[in-house]
Amino acid sequence: MHQGYPTETLVRFLKARDWNVQKAHQMLIGCLEWRIENEIDNILAKPIVPTDLYRAVRDSQLVGLSGYSKEGLPVIAIGVGLSTYDKASVNYYVQSHIQMNEYRDRVVLPTATEKSGRHISTCLKVLDMSGLKLSALNQIKLLTTIATIDDLNYPEKTQTYYIVNVPYIFSACWKAVRPLLQERTKRKIQVLQGCGRDELLKVMDYSSLPHFCRKEDSGSSHRGSNGTLDNCFSLDHTFHQQLYNYIKQQARLIETGLPIKQGSVHVDFPERDPDDAKIAETIECELHRIADQNGLCSSLNGLKVNGD
Repeated sequence: MHQGYPTETLVRFLKARDWNVQKAHQMLIGCLEWRIENEIDNILAKPIVPTDLYRAVRDSQLVGLSGYSKEGLPVIAIGVGLSTYDKASVNYYVQSHIQMNEYRDRVVLPTATEKSGRHISTCLKVLDMSGLKLSALNQIKLLTTIATIDDLNYPEKTQTYYIVNVPYIFSACWKAVRPLLQERTKRKIQVLQGCGRDELLKVMDYSSLPHFCRKEDSGSSHRGSNGTLDNCFSLDHTFHQQLYNYIKQQARLIETGLPIKQGSVHVDFPERDPDDAKIAETIECELHRIADQNGLCSSLNGLKVNGD
């Protein structure tokens, strides 16, 4: 879990609880219990198969590694607006998210540390909001679950969140949510103009820009100028090929000679933090308000949590 840096790990949990030792200790114990009960140490040996299913997950949960900042931090791109989460069960999306967290901590960050010659324990995230619609209401339950897993078990892993390609829907929700955030969280978030290219080029080279930040009119597309080579969301991108091959290799090492098992990993979903719950409710209320203003139907189907 600490990847050879136990002191830095303890500091992350302390920061997450505003240096309250008792609360940080309780949070750390809860994290360790969650990892043991859900066998998180083995999750990188449980690939999502068959490949067509994993490709469907990747096409509907848009996340990838686009490169590294000038300081050597990994740049994680997230297509918030165009992620539909409708090609598999919730359990597969949660499994995939945790696997990317674990791969980041066990492989990506140690590699970045080795390359830069200094300890790197955080990343930058670029969130693309283009395509964000009122149907995002359908995804709030899943996104809140993922956010809670990150908050409780992977605290302080992101140095800065850059938000780009912002539509009106996001701006309205951001105005309502921002006052609810802790000052420490507010300082991490930067909402950029347009695709954010000029600002992002101050902290990373052009080659590390996510594909949706390379042109002012780009938006978050499923193909870059060089097809899947530029699109870090695609399963055909180098990052996802390395990640998927790594997981399949770990599975073969553990179960030598046996076929890879199908089926999702069922992870216990933690109870939502009251503050996170309030933020989610505020977003939901704001989306309903916008829908009502536009005379749209606000009755939306909920996500199914159980079942594959």
